Amino acid sequence: MGFSLIRIAGSALTAERLRVDVISSNLANMQTTRTPNGGPYHRRIVSFESVMMGQGKGVKVAQIVEDPSEKTVYDPSHPDADPETGMVRYPNIDVVSEMTDLISAQRSFEMNSNAVAIARQVYTKAMEIGK
Repeated sequence: MGFSLIRIAGSALTAERLRVDVISSNLANMQTTRTPNGGPYHRRIVSFESVMMGQGKGVKVAQIVEDPSEKTVYDPSHPDADPETGMVRYPNIDVVSEMTDLISAQRSFEMNSNAVAIARQVYTKAMEIGK
């Protein structure tokens, strides 16, 4: 079995860390109406896929997809408002959904951290038995 449990949980830790980074970026940019590419920031969504790792499956980031949806708010005094309609385009980011995803990622990270710690204890005890 080797250290496959640690590798598998480690792959999930890496993937969840990236998910937390993306969610944080979404929250930080929820009011960004102008990006270098033009237009508002677009919410990004992380998707995972399972991969074979040694004797078990692990997880990796399959892709990060941009959500092209936007919301418009009437604010003719905003510098990025449409001069004809007074509408400003904002990212379609819902704080509650992002915070829910953030809590889910945090819980998954904690669970996988605990799995690594338990696997390490099991391997240590197995080595002590072998002495």
